[in-house]
Amino acid sequence: MWDRIREMIRKEWRQALREPRMRILLFLPPVIQLTIFGYAVNLDVERAPIAWMDGDRTPASRALRAAFEGSPHFRVVAAPAREEEGRELLDRGRVLMLVRVLPGFAEQVKRGETAAVQILIEGTNSNTASILSTYATRVILRYADEVMAKRERRALKALAFERDAPIAVPELDVRTRIWFNPDLRSRNYFVPGVLVNIVAIVTLILTAMAIVRERELGTMEQLLVTPIRPVEFVLGKTVPFALIGLVDVLLVTSAALLIFRVPFRGSVLVLLFSAILFVLTTLGVGVFLSTISRTQQQAMLASFFFFMPAFTLSGFAFPIRNMPVPVQYLTYANPVRYFLEIVRGVFLKGTGIAVLWPQMVALLLFGVTVFGMSIWRFRRRLE
Repeated sequence: MWDRIREMIRKEWRQALREPRMRILLFLPPVIQLTIFGYAVNLDVERAPIAWMDGDRTPASRALRAAFEGSPHFRVVAAPAREEEGRELLDRGRVLMLVRVLPGFAEQVKRGETAAVQILIEGTNSNTASILSTYATRVILRYADEVMAKRERRALKALAFERDAPIAVPELDVRTRIWFNPDLRSRNYFVPGVLVNIVAIVTLILTAMAIVRERELGTMEQLLVTPIRPVEFVLGKTVPFALIGLVDVLLVTSAALLIFRVPFRGSVLVLLFSAILFVLTTLGVGVFLSTISRTQQQAMLASFFFFMPAFTLSGFAFPIRNMPVPVQYLTYANPVRYFLEIVRGVFLKGTGIAVLWPQMVALLLFGVTVFGMSIWRFRRRLE
């Protein structure tokens, strides 16, 4: 038995490296996904171009502008004099935000009244608009705190001068600390997810195409007249791609650490063990798709038909908690979700089996069930 499986593995290795389409699928998806999500996909908002309309032109309004210019998130690139100019800048996309200081701003601040600052944000990209709104609010609140602090210090000095004695004022020191991704780099969030997508795509598509190729070329019948059994045939076909998937795990992890500087705080063994459990599921789905496909093109289309919903519902780009409640329940039947939680937990949080065991158990159940049922269906199809 083991000799036959070993010979099937050797045959599949030679066939995978010789077939041009297989070589493309082995190396092109990892390179493309790493490039796109490592360099191109960046949700961080830095040095956003903004326009500044100063209708007050006082030291107070200039101090507020200095607060915006001192922020790493904004860059003042235009100072329109009329509303039409500011609207045109937003329409043409030359600026992402317009800050308008209304006349009388300094007088209102001086009298302690509510001073209005109008902020217009180009909201085509809702994510960027939300981030810009948050950053602008922080800058204005920080400016307001400084104004209030100066006013309180002057009042306390005057009161102390009248009493001829210092006055002790309690202070509240608030400090915010962000865990796991302190720099809030979106790259640290997306690159570990690329690992999940690469493993899923490579093992799923290659397994389905490799088995269908034997039927398409007419060699399936030749193999079945040999002493090899269907289970041995499936194992010989899937083991090489399982090993390729694990190699991709190591390659993407190395690239994440060396090229993209993504932190890795967990255990490599936990990551590899979880990858093995996940590969069981993708290999099983690949075997199942091979039973419903007659050509390699059909197998590839069926693989993408399965992968795209699984990718969308995994939480890779869209938080699951933001999805409708029925869809959230649907994600529990998605093995990609569990492996993605494990990978991000291992990379960013350094969590281990004590925390991730529910996801691992779910992957084990999915893998054993799907792989077992796929082999059973494949055997029935042959019979």
